[in-house]
Amino acid sequence: MRITRIRLERRTIELEPPFHAAWDPDPRRSFEATLVFVETDEGITGIGSGETMDGFERYEHLFVGEDPFAIRRHVEVLETISFHAGRYWPLEAAFWDLRGKAEGKSVTELLGGGSDRIQVYASTGEQLSPEQRAESAVRFRAEGFRALKVRIDRERVEAGIAAVAAVREAVRDSMEIMVDLNQGWRMPGDVSPALDGDTVRRTAARLAELGVLWLEEPLPREDVAGYARLRQDVGIRVAGGEMARTTAELEAFEGEDALDVYQPDAVLSVGLSRAVEVGRRVISRARWFTPHTWTNGIGLLANLHVTAAAGGGPYLEFPYDPPGWTPERRDFMLAEPVLVEDGHLVVPVKPGLGFELADAAL
Repeated sequence: MRITRIRLERRTIELEPPFHAAWDPDPRRSFEATLVFVETDEGITGIGSGETMDGFERYEHLFVGEDPFAIRRHVEVLETISFHAGRYWPLEAAFWDLRGKAEGKSVTELLGGGSDRIQVYASTGEQLSPEQRAESAVRFRAEGFRALKVRIDRERVEAGIAAVAAVREAVRDSMEIMVDLNQGWRMPGDVSPALDGDTVRRTAARLAELGVLWLEEPLPREDVAGYARLRQDVGIRVAGGEMARTTAELEAFEGEDALDVYQPDAVLSVGLSRAVEVGRRVISRARWFTPHTWTNGIGLLANLHVTAAAGGGPYLEFPYDPPGWTPERRDFMLAEPVLVEDGHLVVPVKPGLGFELADAAL
């Protein structure tokens, strides 16, 4: 079998009402998904998604004519490309999807087997008033979630802490609470400064008093020593690594024992193969592995397979903040959205990643 073509297709859905992401200065009025199709001379096509893939066309020739099952080779090529261009890891997801379809196996099985279901947390995206966020937490609990993540806008820290306190008061000890400061990266054009170290430490200490399970990306991702000091000084679990460009970035956190929770997103960060390797390694050191996965349903499934294969957990991120962010909006390109069952995601057993497109178009 040989690769004959790699095709990109971009689909868009309009968002009304718009989605006001806490990490984005501009409301999101539309949502785009780039689908990556790996076509072969035997008629089997693998599909991936999760990043824009802008500029990939100039690198297609590095894969056409190659064996689609030579995934280790393709990963190494993608790593050389990432130095010069974008994050093209949805292509690796498409390779695994293709191999799974060809061999009649799920991606989890191909990656070494693992769990058949993973508990998820409701990952909210908007910073609401304390009253609104508490009300949403109670709804999520009734829907079967036993954990949720609250975003704190770095320009409204006090309001964010108040929202966490209101959630804790509303759910008591019936739900775990995670908090994301979104300090590890910026949207294009956002040059606003990061929170200073003293503010971060004070915030972390107050969140620890509220029983927060982990504090995510409290500092810029290059401040590895700062992450290590924070978890040692405050005693709160610290999470990060979601957008690491290389495995070396994650290894730097490992070397300083700077994270309790490792979160590389397989379709945005280091790819599926490397993410599984990182996951198994950090789990062996009694750390948690729970990938970030805020792209779309295809990216969510890719990270679900990675988490299941690595033996990760205790939770996986499930983007969910209705009405602004729903499975139907997130997964508009799929025949059926990826949904939670009693607070868990069931790992697909269908060949490949285990989804069908809305129009079944190949």
